[in-house]
Amino acid sequence: MCVACTMHAAAFAAGTDEISPAERLIFTTDHLHGIEQQTELDYAFLSSDQPAHSTDIVRVLVVSPDNAKGDAQVSDHSGAVPLPNGGLQCNPVIIYFLERDIAEMEHLTGGQRRYFQQRLRLALAAGPKIETVTSQVGGKSVKAQQIVVQPYLGDPNAERFAQYTGKRYTFLIADTVPGQVALIRTDVPGANNDFAHPLHTQTLSFQTVLRKLPPPANAPSVPVKPSNAPRASR
Repeated sequence: MCVACTMHAAAFAAGTDEISPAERLIFTTDHLHGIEQQTELDYAFLSSDQPAHSTDIVRVLVVSPDNAKGDAQVSDHSGAVPLPNGGLQCNPVIIYFLERDIAEMEHLTGGQRRYFQQRLRLALAAGPKIETVTSQVGGKSVKAQQIVVQPYLGDPNAERFAQYTGKRYTFLIADTVPGQVALIRTDVPGANNDFAHPLHTQTLSFQTVLRKLPPPANAPSVPVKPSNAPRASR
């Protein structure tokens, strides 16, 4: 179960549909609204422990107009990446990044996947500040909404992996960027909570958009409709 799905399950169990503005901005906003069918959004994934100049390109293919069916596809160097996004309307690159991060935390610490999901969900549910900032995207200045959380601070269970207690997650959402996800970043601080010299950093950043790609020849399950066919509902 993904972080976003855990969030919805918790709200249901509490007998409420209320979620925080941060959760809404990250998980339930229709980030792909206005994106045409067969459009590809490309993101660079960079980890500080990768060889120098080694960047993985993560691709999001919008299959239905506006992602109305919640069927956008994600791929990276390994090929297609299935995600437990449950048809969520958010940009699936968010789920991709968080699932990859949680799997890595599980591997590095020996902790339970559900624990890391829950800590991140609780941090976002706590109503973190949403700050308007200016960021550089593709060499241009854009206005973005920034959310910063540190899910493991103040949790006694985090003592088992003290190196990661201060780990920080930063989300930049900009409605002028195709797909709205400008950047997602994690930082593990150095000694004495030193974020100027982090021990480890991972960044996913928007790169470019490729419009109206031809459908793959081996994908007859996604037929191309004639131009006069009705479009999917928005």
